[in-house]
Amino acid sequence: MIKHNLVIIGGGPAGLAAAYGAYQAGERDILIVERDDTLGGILNQCIHNGFGLTRFKEELSGPEYAARYEEMVASTSVEVRINTMALDISNEKVVTIMSSQHGLEQIQAKAVILAMGCRERSRGAISIPGDRVAGIYTAGAAQKYCNIDGYLVGKRVVILGSGDIGLIMARRMTLEGAKVLADVEICPYSNGLNRNIVQCLKDYDIPLYLSHTVTNVIADEKHRRVKQVVISKVDEKKNPIPGTEITFDCDTLLLSVGLIPENELSKNAGVELDRRTRGPLVYENLETHVPGIFACGNVLQVHDLVDFVSAEGEKAGKSAAMFIQNGGKSSDEIVEMLPGDGIGYLCPQSFRPSLMEGNGEVSFRVRAPMDNVSIVIEKDGVEVQAIRKLKVIPSEMEKLPLKKEVLEGAKTIKVYARKN
Repeated sequence: MIKHNLVIIGGGPAGLAAAYGAYQAGERDILIVERDDTLGGILNQCIHNGFGLTRFKEELSGPEYAARYEEMVASTSVEVRINTMALDISNEKVVTIMSSQHGLEQIQAKAVILAMGCRERSRGAISIPGDRVAGIYTAGAAQKYCNIDGYLVGKRVVILGSGDIGLIMARRMTLEGAKVLADVEICPYSNGLNRNIVQCLKDYDIPLYLSHTVTNVIADEKHRRVKQVVISKVDEKKNPIPGTEITFDCDTLLLSVGLIPENELSKNAGVELDRRTRGPLVYENLETHVPGIFACGNVLQVHDLVDFVSAEGEKAGKSAAMFIQNGGKSSDEIVEMLPGDGIGYLCPQSFRPSLMEGNGEVSFRVRAPMDNVSIVIEKDGVEVQAIRKLKVIPSEMEKLPLKKEVLEGAKTIKVYARKN
């Protein structure tokens, strides 16, 4: 059996940052396992700019951002295995991998970092009615066909979902010569960043239909491809309203309807998942409840900015390095984080103040857009802090600092949104 101190599953932005963070913290025996033939993950097909403003203080494209971290990792002694699939992780941190070059192998690790990213929801996941036809793609798949393979997936396009990938593909398809007829969103607000709504829809006069969804897909009987897409307005319970149908003559439907963290390997390792984020439950140092297994990036929580992914990855790498160097430490003093009114989730889900060297930080998203609110922190039912926010929206992850003295002695910390 092969032995490595630290094994990182995934060579995307989270995995690369985790490897670099661990190396900076003094760990030298590091292996990255990546199933693709290149490092960088999803960034390689994101040829638009807007990356790196926080991490590198300049605007980069996705491949440029990935290349920065690849160069940083290449300057270290980190070992990389591409074209290698991780098949299983045990709770004893035995990682089973497979490659055409080396066959089936097992690696005994002292620590493992989960950085597998996420996948897109498909048509089947949201049960779109209508004919089974060609011409329906997830937005990410269409992005790969267009930006990597050089194929235009359609000429007349309807997009369901206003997440960032869908918005960006509305612009990309337009620039490639396609006609984007509509972006359809079931919520009464967009789920993308404001800058993408402006730069990808408004700048190209692409209509956004809020509180609408696709209610039928009609096939071209000859070619069995999308011929028409029917959308309908929805009520407050997101049920279609009869008589509100709008029909678009089109040949393509793109789906940007959410991302799901890739946690099949996490489950095999006995990692407990959060029903809200669908990622692992973690402590303040991003360690899961299985000692020595850490998680970061979109496998932990779906991020809107890759800069946040990298920061989280570096933190996980440093925490894993400390675990290897100092051994796992436990504490009976565990503070549970409870999302209250208006808050979708909190991550990390628990803190161990006695193991913290400084203050902590928790990420969260709100359930709906809100103006002029306070994010309130309660310690065992008593309000200890309120931070005012002019505007919060579900599409943008928020960061909330937590002082160590607030966490000390607490059983629960509740965070909720209160209208000012």
